[in-house]
Amino acid sequence: MKKFLQMFISFFKIGAFTFGGGYAMIPLIEEEVVNNKKWISKEEFVDIVVISQSFPGALAVNTSIFIGYKINGILGAVMALLGTVIPSFIIILLIASVFMQFRNNYYVEQVFKGINGAVPVLVLIAILSISKSVKKSYLNFGIVIVALILLQVLNVNPVVVIILSGIFGVIYYREKVEE
Repeated sequence: MKKFLQMFISFFKIGAFTFGGGYAMIPLIEEEVVNNKKWISKEEFVDIVVISQSFPGALAVNTSIFIGYKINGILGAVMALLGTVIPSFIIILLIASVFMQFRNNYYVEQVFKGINGAVPVLVLIAILSISKSVKKSYLNFGIVIVALILLQVLNVNPVVVIILSGIFGVIYYREKVEE
């Protein structure tokens, strides 16, 4: 029971102090579950993030569910999920109940401007952290360039890019099976 409570508290802290969505949470989740608690390895974490991005739903929620399940099965997944979403739920309820009174407050506006400046940095940290475990090769660099062009220049839907990347992986990296 102690491990379930630890997991809940860890994900609750992450959920309570992260602004900017799932990508901004990734470095905090990694720090907690890989470096501090050592519940999973860096490689397992990267795999979980990749899988989480492939599923519908919020990245941080999917990631927490997968990590919780890996560590403590279904109950672990539930505890990690609750720890991740309860802070946001409480904060949104509190903000919604008082926001209309303070929405034009000068200091509130300045706080949000400051937070908006920090969020892209958290996303960049997540990208840099995950990229460290990706094998550096011309092929992987080419995949990044092609994906970037498809997403930014040709405005291809990210789901299509993920599916195409998966199909490419199956075709290119398949092992020859002897019949």
